[in-house]
Amino acid sequence: MSGGVDSAVAAARAVEAGHEVVGVHLALSRMPGTLRTGSRGCCTVEDSMDAQRAANIIGIPYYVWDFSERFKLDVVDDFIAEYAAGRTPNPCMRCNEKIKFAALLEKAIDLGFDAVCTGHYASIVLDADGNKELHRAAAWAKDQSYVLGVLTADQVQHSMFPLGATPSKAEVRAEAAERGFSVANKPDSYDICFIPDGDTRGWLAERVAPATGDILDREGKKLGEHEGAVAFTVGQRKGLSIGTPAADGKPRFVLEVRPITNTVVVGPKEALAVKEIAGDSYTWAGLAPLNPEVPFECHVQIRAHADPVAAVAQVVRDGERVEFMIRPHEPLTGVAPGQTAVVYMGTRVLGQCTIDRTVSAVPVSAVTDA
Repeated sequence: MSGGVDSAVAAARAVEAGHEVVGVHLALSRMPGTLRTGSRGCCTVEDSMDAQRAANIIGIPYYVWDFSERFKLDVVDDFIAEYAAGRTPNPCMRCNEKIKFAALLEKAIDLGFDAVCTGHYASIVLDADGNKELHRAAAWAKDQSYVLGVLTADQVQHSMFPLGATPSKAEVRAEAAERGFSVANKPDSYDICFIPDGDTRGWLAERVAPATGDILDREGKKLGEHEGAVAFTVGQRKGLSIGTPAADGKPRFVLEVRPITNTVVVGPKEALAVKEIAGDSYTWAGLAPLNPEVPFECHVQIRAHADPVAAVAQVVRDGERVEFMIRPHEPLTGVAPGQTAVVYMGTRVLGQCTIDRTVSAVPVSAVTDA
């Protein structure tokens, strides 16, 4: 129970469905006195109190479990390391993967519980043979299946999402008000919970020592200098401070961040188009395809609120290297290593991979950078 309206209503619905429910709030902050600022951040003292009030109304036991050390190691430190490596991580994916459906579920199973129930907008569906599958929520506008794409088949077996069939968030808020929950109109959390002021660049600058490096075009020509590659991500336009305009007068965008050489590569917008993505860290959220090494049609989504794109995917073996490769039918734009590609079959979440490499749809010779 995060202290928000969704998890409060999910807990109440689980009780009414006949389950024995215990409310758990995860203390993830290393600073237990942290206060909430509007809709920024989560897991604060106020959130814990909101969760307890909802649990009291529902009439269920309520506990606070301290996972702050695990959260720091698996989410915060990972976030810093990924940016230092020139990648663009998604901490919400890591939190679901390492904390809510790993550390929390492991402890719950050890204590004799059968499942973790959350307020995510997603659905569990049984196939013809009774196997559990993870699917999109009924309301696509609120669908959160993307951030659950990191769940493994075993974790899906022990997950419950009571809000999956709910048509809208407005209906959940109305239900919360009817139940007397004080969080009925509480704003949704957004941004990165451990960077509540939203200044990711400034936060990283305090933790990753900046080092001046070169800004290059795609052919290796120096266009300027930067004060720290960690401040840049693929697709970024602002903050380049190159000065000299491109020959065609069009703006330039970050195409690559190369931490080994401490360089940032920029180019025209069309060079952001990607025709292939792949990663060797992948999982299946349920039964895998019968033969994943045979190309299969699917849809791929690379951001939580991005539109799914038709694609062909397959597992590729090259010697000892095994990776999940995805080729969209139409080029993707602004894809960065470190992002998560979630693959769907219709509404079903089939699996995911962390993107390690991309292949540009536009060769260097086909565009003009300067």
